[in-house]
Amino acid sequence: MVLKMAALKMYCSSAIVGTTIGTSLESRTNGTTLASGEFVGLKMMPSLKVASFSTRSMPASAAPLSQLAKCWNTLSTEKKTLLHDMYDQQKQSPWYDNLRRPVTMLEPLIKSGVRGVTSNPTIFEKAITGSAEYDDQFRHCIREGKNVEEAYWELVIKDIQDACDLFLPLYQKSAGIDGYISVEVSPLLANETQQTIDSAKYLRKRVNRPNVLIKIPATLECIESIKQVIASSISVNVTLIFSLARYEAVIDAYLEGLEAVQGDLSKIASVASFFVSRVDSLVDKKLNAIGSEEALELKGKAANAQAALAFKLYQEKFSGPRWEALAKRGAQKQRVLWASTGVKDPSYPDTLYVNPLIGPETVTTMPDVALNAFVDHGTVARTIDANLGEAKRIYDKVEELGIKWEETGLQLEHEGVASFKKSFTDLVQNLTGKADALAKSI
Repeated sequence: MVLKMAALKMYCSSAIVGTTIGTSLESRTNGTTLASGEFVGLKMMPSLKVASFSTRSMPASAAPLSQLAKCWNTLSTEKKTLLHDMYDQQKQSPWYDNLRRPVTMLEPLIKSGVRGVTSNPTIFEKAITGSAEYDDQFRHCIREGKNVEEAYWELVIKDIQDACDLFLPLYQKSAGIDGYISVEVSPLLANETQQTIDSAKYLRKRVNRPNVLIKIPATLECIESIKQVIASSISVNVTLIFSLARYEAVIDAYLEGLEAVQGDLSKIASVASFFVSRVDSLVDKKLNAIGSEEALELKGKAANAQAALAFKLYQEKFSGPRWEALAKRGAQKQRVLWASTGVKDPSYPDTLYVNPLIGPETVTTMPDVALNAFVDHGTVARTIDANLGEAKRIYDKVEELGIKWEETGLQLEHEGVASFKKSFTDLVQNLTGKADALAKSI
C-alpha cells in the first residue's frame, strides 16, 4: 500500500510540476527490480515527468482539473485525506475554488473530502476560453438567436446546475450545511443595488437548485442588495470582503434580511467570503515602502491577523439575544469563508493561508495548488484563535505604521471588482469573435 501510494504521488506530480526523465529508469524496491517504465503496477509513459508530490513550486496555471481529477480519483479510493480530518476533527468545511467541464471530474474530489465549490468570472473565463467543451452548446445558443451575453449565462448556468446535482447528496446528508455551489452575479453590476437584487433573483430561479449560493460583492452599494436578497429567502455567498468594517456591515445585512423573513429560516444559508492572500500582497508592498525593521517584520502576517479578528467578530455577532431569537426560528449562522487562499509570494509557505486559519463553523475554499499542498503536507489543528493577542498586536501595528485598514480594504475591493469586470468583458469579446466566425460559416 505504501509503495502504491508513493507511485501515485509520483504520477500526480508528473501531471503537475515535474522534471523530465527518460525511459531507461530502473528502480529497486524490496530487492525487486522493476522493468523500465513500470513502478509498482503503475505504467510510466516515455519521458514521464517525475517530481515530489509537494506543490510548492507549482505555477497557478499548471494543474488542469482533468489531470488533478485522475490523481484524486485514485487517492480517494486509498484512504481518508486531511480534508476529511479538517471537517471531522475541526468542523471546518474544505471547498474547491474552481469549476470547469466536464463537471463530473469533481466526483473524486467529493470522495476526497471536498464539501463545496466556488466560482467567479475569472474562473469561467479560463474554463470557457481554455476548453472546447463549451463550443457545441455555444453554437447551439447562437443558432437559437441568443446574443453573446445570453449564451454566456447559458454556459455558466449549465455548469452550476450540473455541479449542484453532483453535490446534492452531500447537501442533503449535511442538512444544508455543505454541498453548495456558488455562482456570481455579473461583475458589471457591482455598484448597482437594484440590478444586483434582480440578477440574484433571476439566477436563483434559472439554476433552480436548493444548494446554489448566489454570489454578491460586498461593495457599499450591494450591502442593501444582500439584505434584500436574503429577505427573499435566497441563499447568498457574499464575496470580496477585505476589511473588518465591511465584514461587520455584511453580517448586519444578513441579520436584517433574516429578520424581514416571515416564518421558517432553516433553508436560508450564507457565507461571508473574507479574502486573505490579496491583503498581504498589498500590505507587504506598503511595508516594503516603509522599509523599517519593524515594518519588514510584519510581512506575511497582516492578512492572517485580520482574519483571526474577523473570526472573533463572527463569534460575537452570532451570539446573544438578537441571534438567539433568529436561531429559534431555524436560522443558520453566516459562516465566514476564507477566500484567496492561494499564496501569491513564492517565498511564503504554500499552506500559509490554510493551516493558520482552521477553526469551527468556518469554510476554506482552495484553488488547485493550495488544495494539493494542504493534502500533501498540511496540518489539522484549531489555529484560528490560538493567539488572538498576537493577531491584535500585528493588526494595530500595521495601522500605527500608517497603513490604514479601511483604505486598504477599499483599494482591494476596487481592484477585485475591476479584475472580475475585465475577466467578464474579455470573455464576452472572445465569445463575440466566435459568434462572428460562426455566422460567417452558416
